[in-house]
Amino acid sequence: MQKVTGFGGFFFRSSDPDELAKWYEAHLGVSPVPTSAETAPWVTEAGVTVFSPFSEDTDYFSSDKQFMLNFRVENLDAMITQLETAGIRTFNRTEMEGIGQFVHLTDPEGTPIELWQPA
Repeated sequence: MQKVTGFGGFFFRSSDPDELAKWYEAHLGVSPVPTSAETAPWVTEAGVTVFSPFSEDTDYFSSDKQFMLNFRVENLDAMITQLETAGIRTFNRTEMEGIGQFVHLTDPEGTPIELWQPA
């Protein structure tokens, strides 16, 4: 059986794609989509990727959103400090033994984001 070899991208609608791309680059280090062969794409480090459908009635993230983004980080404390210094509120900090530490935030358009520092 053939199978996919990795996560190649995530595409979604935005009321202001250029500004939202700038926000992700400035605060999370996600490079915008290349516009030419000379522009480098965002390259992730090798690591775990979780693909998990949730129940329609989950309260783990906002009920008015169909998805939540989860990004791996190396140092959750430093990332939280960086975000809060920039005026970005983080919430729901938790730890799952053997899995890692998590914190939630939203982008300027309300998309739920979870940052995960693996154990």
